[in-house]
Amino acid sequence: MKNRLLTFATLLGVLGGTLSLCAQSPAAASGGKVAVINMQAAIANTAEGKKALADLQKKFSPRRADLEKQQQEIAALQDQLQRQATTLSDDEQARLTRELDDKQRIFKRAQEDFQSDGQQEQQDIGSRIGQKMLKLLEDYAQKNGFELVVGASPQALPIYYVAPQMDLTEIMVKLYDAANPVAADAAPPAAKPTAAATKPKS
Repeated sequence: MKNRLLTFATLLGVLGGTLSLCAQSPAAASGGKVAVINMQAAIANTAEGKKALADLQKKFSPRRADLEKQQQEIAALQDQLQRQATTLSDDEQARLTRELDDKQRIFKRAQEDFQSDGQQEQQDIGSRIGQKMLKLLEDYAQKNGFELVVGASPQALPIYYVAPQMDLTEIMVKLYDAANPVAADAAPPAAKPTAAATKPKS
């Protein structure tokens, strides 16, 4: 089952109205500095965002596997009904049809719950990281003289050209990682020195 629910495609749903700073500012007319940021990419590329996505995929992996198993069982039952349509008794065909209906109903409910739970957790992650990112972005924009920062996506403003030096996405990822460090996996213990290496020279 090709189900790519657990991506950051919906992470910014709760931030819809806050992706730009000073959106009504007459910065372009007054000659003030203007920049763009791909907030979705910034969130997804932080160390915290990458870890959150990996953890989310791991958490939902058993449920995804169960859905795939249910889908295979449904396909097998459908195939059996089609192949044996002329040889099955009416009672057996009715029984298998009821079983198929039950499996499809259970699968549909489980799939809807999977999608709903996954999207909710993605939104929670996006809200948590996004709010911290916005605070950093506001501070960065004020310190560096930007009067307008807009989202680099069609949903924010129509942008036809952006000079590379005006894109703050990579800068904000680095600032976020510095301000919100993610604990690295424990490193393996260092090898003990050998007896030859620790033996003092005579």
